[in-house]
Amino acid sequence: MSAVTDDILYLDLKEREYRVEREPELFKKYLGGSGVATELLHINCPPKADPLSHENPIILVTGAFGGIYPSAGKTVAAFKSPLTNDLGESHAGGRLATSLRLAGYGAVVIEKGASNLSFIEITGDGVFFGDASPLKGVSSLEVERRIRGCEEAARIQSIMSIGQAGESLVSYSCVNVDRYNYFGRLGLGAVMGAKGVKAISVVGDGQIRLPDPERYVDVFDEIFEAEIQTDMMAKYHFTGTPANVLPLNEMKALPTRNFRQGQFEFAEEICGENLGERWLERKVSCPMCPIGCMHVAKLRFPFATGYEYASRDTYYNYESVYALGSNLGIETAEGALQLIFRANHLGVDTMLMGNALGWATEAFEKGAIGSGQTGGLTPTWGDVETYLEMMDRICDKSNEFYSTLAKGVEPAASVYGGGEYSMTLNGNGLAGYHTGYASVVGTIVGSRHSHNNNAGYSIDQKELHREVDQEKIVTYLIDEHEWRNVLTSLGVCLFARSIYTKKRVLEGLRAIGIEKTEEELDELGRKILDRAFEFKFREGFDFDEVKIPARLFESPTANGLLDEKVLRNMLKAYVDRRFPPVPG
Repeated sequence: MSAVTDDILYLDLKEREYRVEREPELFKKYLGGSGVATELLHINCPPKADPLSHENPIILVTGAFGGIYPSAGKTVAAFKSPLTNDLGESHAGGRLATSLRLAGYGAVVIEKGASNLSFIEITGDGVFFGDASPLKGVSSLEVERRIRGCEEAARIQSIMSIGQAGESLVSYSCVNVDRYNYFGRLGLGAVMGAKGVKAISVVGDGQIRLPDPERYVDVFDEIFEAEIQTDMMAKYHFTGTPANVLPLNEMKALPTRNFRQGQFEFAEEICGENLGERWLERKVSCPMCPIGCMHVAKLRFPFATGYEYASRDTYYNYESVYALGSNLGIETAEGALQLIFRANHLGVDTMLMGNALGWATEAFEKGAIGSGQTGGLTPTWGDVETYLEMMDRICDKSNEFYSTLAKGVEPAASVYGGGEYSMTLNGNGLAGYHTGYASVVGTIVGSRHSHNNNAGYSIDQKELHREVDQEKIVTYLIDEHEWRNVLTSLGVCLFARSIYTKKRVLEGLRAIGIEKTEEELDELGRKILDRAFEFKFREGFDFDEVKIPARLFESPTANGLLDEKVLRNMLKAYVDRRFPPVPG
């Protein structure tokens, strides 16, 4: 007996029907998470499907460690991305993985969409389909408050919801999970909106049965102690990911004003230390995680004369602080937090929104767009109020320009120009690491074009100012991506990647009744990467067609100016080695 939950819940919103199918072999092969999600996407997404059509599925999969071990509460979402038009994969923490497991499901597949805005409640006893029209236009933050029921000791509830951006089908809209977590990247919010799904509540009140409780407790304790008794995850607790601001600024790798510079003169204002000392209200953890990595600030908004204020809690992290802070030249912590809150309120990816506003500011400066496009607004570095208004107009799609920008930065640049400073790769916005070759190549070759696919930025920092070892970088990117596929199939939060060594993963699997070898884990990571790119290639992805913005070769990185020839040689070496042509 193992603790794996292999029931898949299929939802047909059009007919308001559901069914459960058991797939033990699928979960035995892939464990859960990224592996199962990718396979289910192959099965359930028709080739060349329109990402915003009802035939594009939404797939949610828990990992084998979800709801069982510390810092393993991630749920993987798979779908066809409206932003890249190929693989959409996004990960979210919160209570979702645990709730699904306790409701008895290893995965959920949402098939046909609804004709009206809908609400879904999933429990171990069945599924309820409801009318969400009273929630139309409501922020996902408010939806979460309205739907959440009373907490009971024997149940756990998770809530997914979209905001205005998702309803408006903004291609980089996100899905909020339990207020402080997000399926943030690649446009799952737009896919939910296109299917007519405003919110999903999952209530779990069951049990996860373990074959060897004593052995499980020993493994759990070892992982838990490593997390709290060592410094491997300390920065996530004490300062949060904005601890990256000052070190990256010092090494000239903090993207500033649309990647024009790698240093920001107001870095100390938006750094994690200042945010913690002056703005932090509390820290939040996912279930069974002792770290408290989610740092929440409190903002005050005036709403009437006479010093009348409303407070707004604002979840912030490094990527949001970079994208809506240094990247836009925002000079104060309050300004950056205001922009982050508005993005969260609208339900849009903070990173790509920052890329979009950065491109628009530079395009306005260079005359590629004018006040006719912006509706009379003049985007200027550091102008918080104008950026707030532009966010609203993008999510309203208030004119042709904003409607185009709502599709992504690359579509806007293809219409108005400025592709050389469109800071995206295959449509996805760049993360806040202007570190060197590995960061750029790693983003291009990542299956979801995320810095978290393979952490190229990390090897750039380890190899700071050393001669570029192209073979070493390529090997690192392949090995790291494949191993991370294993971790995300288990549901492990990548903040805990240093804790979950291969040895601990194997021990953790044995304790819940799953026998694997190190070689089998390695093969699993390779297979998941293969299947991810098989889907991408099926949908038309081509490495040769990825546009690399000229800005990446004009603005010095932490490791100096990049040579385009060297970068393309590295990219070719990666592709030749990892995806060699099949004979015949």
